[in-house]
Amino acid sequence: MAAAVRAIGSLGRFTAAAKYSPSRRPPPAGYACCSISTSTALQTRTHVSCDIKGDVAVVRFNTPNSKVNTLSRQLSSEFTDVMNEIWANEAVKSAVLISSKPGSFIAGADIDMIEACKTSQEVTQLSQEGQKMLEKIEQSPKPVVAAISGSCLGGGLEVAIACHYRIATKDKKTILGTPEVLLGLLPGAGGTQRLPKMVGLPAAFDMMLTGRNIRADRAKKMGLVDQLVDPLGPGMKTPEARTIEYLEEVAIGFARGLANRTVSAKRSKGLIQKITDYAMALPFVRRQVYKTVENKVQKQTKGLYPAPLKIIEVVKTGLDQGRDAGYLIESQSFGQLAVTKESKALIGLYHGQVHCKKNKFGTPQREVKTLAVLGAGLMGAGIAQVSVDKGLKTILKDTAQQGLDRGQQQVFKGLNSKVKKKSLTSFERDSILSNLTGQLDYKGFEKADMVIEAVFEDINIKHKVLKEVEAVIPAHCIFASNTSALPISQIAAVSKRPEKVIGMHYFSPVDRMQLLEIITTDKTSQDTAASAVAVGLKQGKVVIVVKDGPGFYTTRCLGPMLAEVVRVLQEGIDPKKIDAISTAFGFPVGAATLIDEVGVDVATHVAEDLGKAFGERFGGGSIELFKLMVEKGFLGRKAGKGFYVYQEGVKNRSLNSGMDEILARFKVPAKPEVCTDEDIQMRLVTRFVNEAAMCLQEGILSNPVEGDIGAVFGLGFPPCLGGPFRYADSYGAKQLVDKLRKYEAVYGSQFTPCQLLLDYANSPSKKFHQ
Repeated sequence: MAAAVRAIGSLGRFTAAAKYSPSRRPPPAGYACCSISTSTALQTRTHVSCDIKGDVAVVRFNTPNSKVNTLSRQLSSEFTDVMNEIWANEAVKSAVLISSKPGSFIAGADIDMIEACKTSQEVTQLSQEGQKMLEKIEQSPKPVVAAISGSCLGGGLEVAIACHYRIATKDKKTILGTPEVLLGLLPGAGGTQRLPKMVGLPAAFDMMLTGRNIRADRAKKMGLVDQLVDPLGPGMKTPEARTIEYLEEVAIGFARGLANRTVSAKRSKGLIQKITDYAMALPFVRRQVYKTVENKVQKQTKGLYPAPLKIIEVVKTGLDQGRDAGYLIESQSFGQLAVTKESKALIGLYHGQVHCKKNKFGTPQREVKTLAVLGAGLMGAGIAQVSVDKGLKTILKDTAQQGLDRGQQQVFKGLNSKVKKKSLTSFERDSILSNLTGQLDYKGFEKADMVIEAVFEDINIKHKVLKEVEAVIPAHCIFASNTSALPISQIAAVSKRPEKVIGMHYFSPVDRMQLLEIITTDKTSQDTAASAVAVGLKQGKVVIVVKDGPGFYTTRCLGPMLAEVVRVLQEGIDPKKIDAISTAFGFPVGAATLIDEVGVDVATHVAEDLGKAFGERFGGGSIELFKLMVEKGFLGRKAGKGFYVYQEGVKNRSLNSGMDEILARFKVPAKPEVCTDEDIQMRLVTRFVNEAAMCLQEGILSNPVEGDIGAVFGLGFPPCLGGPFRYADSYGAKQLVDKLRKYEAVYGSQFTPCQLLLDYANSPSKKFHQ
C-alpha cells in the first residue's frame, strides 16, 4: 500500500540517445573574471574545492558533516564562484565535476532551503537562479564532464545533464533519477526541458512521473550517460577510494579529448531512435502522447496530486512554445507546487522517513548476526527473505516439511525476481540463499541472537513456542513476536526473561511493505529495543516504535474504520461503491478490497479481540456478518472469494453474488442525513483519525511523526494528506470535531472525539506539526 506514494503513471520505455553538441559560443554576460590562483574565496570554501591537473580543472563537491552532497545555497554559491574562475582562467581548457563522497554525486536540492521560503515567488527565484547557473554550464565554451559515482538525483541529475558529457561507475550505488514528484515537486533547474531532448519524450515522462531510480547500465542505454567505468577492487586503498580515483582519471582524459576535439559529444542513433525522434517532432503525435499520459496519471492519482499534471504541462510548453517559455513555466510551477498542502505533506513524510531510519535507542550491546524465524508461512518466509537478503545468517523453522518447502520456495522466488529485473546476478542470489537454513527442529538455535516467531495468531500457540525456544536459546538471545494485535505483555507472561521479549509487527507482503512496527512492554529493556530497531533498519524497513496495548497503533487505527465499512455495507452501499468512495479520498486500496486482502478470517479475529478490549467504541457493523462469511468460505483473495471473486489473470473482478444473501440478512435502515458520498468518506476517516489521536493521548505513540509514518506506510493512509496528524492540522481539528459531533448525534459513542482532539479544536494555534 505504501507503494501508492510512487503510483504515479508509468510509460513503457523507449531507448533513446539525443543528439547533442556543446556550443562554442563565448561565455554569456554575467561571468566573473578572476584568476583561480589569486582568489581569496579559496581560503573560505567548505563545500566545493578545485584542483588544476594540467589544463583540466577538477571541481569536487563535499558537503561537510553529511553522508551526501545536497544543492544548498552554500554549495551553489561556491560552485558558481569556482566555475566563474575556471571560465576566466585561460590555462584551463575543460573541467570535470566529481564528488569527494563515494556514495553520492549530488543527492538533490536541499529540502530545508526550499521549506525556508515563505512564498511561491521566493521558490520561483531559487529555481531561476539554478536555471541560469546550469545554462551557463550548458553554453560553456570549455567542455564540462560530470563524473558520477553514487546517487545522482533531482538537482544532482540536472547538474549532470547540463554538462557536455557524463561518465558513471557501473556500481549498484550509482543511481540516476528525478524523484521530485515524490515530494510533490518537479525538476526546477531546467530538467523538464533538457531531459526530453536527451532521452526522448516517453522515457523522460517515465522518469519524471514515477521518480524511479535508474542504474548506470540502463542510463547508458537510454543516452542519459555516455560512458561507464567498472568499479575497482581493494588495493592499497579501499575499493571506493580507488574507484573514485580511476573515475577521475578517465573523466580527465575525456575532458581533454573534448577540448582538443579528439572526442566527440555527438551520439550515434539507431534506426528505432531516428523513427521515434521523427514521430515526436510531429505535433499530432506529441498531442497523442500527452493525452495518453494525462489519462494514465488521472486514473492513478484521481487528480489528488498536482505535480504529475504540472510536469506534463511544463514539458508540453517547452516542446511546443520553445525553451524560454519552458524555463519560465518550469520555475513558476516549481514555486506554485512548493507551497501546496500536498507537497508539504509529502515533504513531511520524507522527513518522517529520515527520522524513522535512526535508532533512538542507540547502538545495541551486540550485533544480531544469526536470526531464527519460526513459521515458514507467508509472513515467516517474507521475514526470512528480507533478512537473508541483507546478509543475516537465517534459520527458517516450520513444523511440517510441506510448509517449510513452500516457505523456502517463496524466498527463492522473491530473490529470483530480482535476478529477472537484473538487480541481482544468479551467482549473488545463490550466495545469499547459502545463508538460509530450512529445518523442522531447533538445531542451531543455541547460536541465535534473535528469534522472530510468525506462528498463528493464537495466544496458546505463542506461549508454547516461547517456552520451547527459551529452553534452547543463549542468554543474550531476543524473542520477538510478529503479531498484529495480541498484546506483547500477554505473550511475555510465560517468559523467564520478559526484558528480552518484544513485538516486531511486519506488514504483508514483507518484501514490499516498508513499515515495521516495533512494540515495547514496560519490561522490555532498552538494549532489546535497540537490537530490534537495528535489525529492522538492516532489513531496509522504516521503523516506528510504539507502546504495548491491544492492536498496538496500526491495527488499532484500522479497527474502527473497518467496523464502519461493515456498517456502511449493511446500510445498503455495495462494495464497489465503498471502494470508489475510499479511493477517491486517496486510499490506494478500496476499503472493501482491503478486507479481502487482509483476509476476512483475520479481520474477524482482530475485530473480536479489539471489541473485547475497547467495548462499544469499536462497534459499528455487525461482526456476525464477518463470521457468516468465514462459515461460507468467503475468506477474501486467498480463498478466491470474499466481497469479490478472484480469478487468476482476470483484472476486472466481479462482485461475489454469494454475498447478496448475507448482506440482505444483515441489512439495516440507512440514515439519509449521513449517507452522502462525502459523509461516508468522513465517517471512515474521522474514526481512523480520532483513534490515532487517542493513541497519542494514551502514550501508545510517542510523537505524531511516527503516527503519520505508520498510517501511510503500513495502512495506506493517503500520502498526499501526509498522515492522520498532518491531515488534522490542514483540515482543522475544530472541523474534525464538528464532523465527529455530527455523526455522534446519529450513531453514538463510536464517534465521540477524544480529549486531545478537543484540546486542539479549542486552541486554533495548536498544531501536531509546528
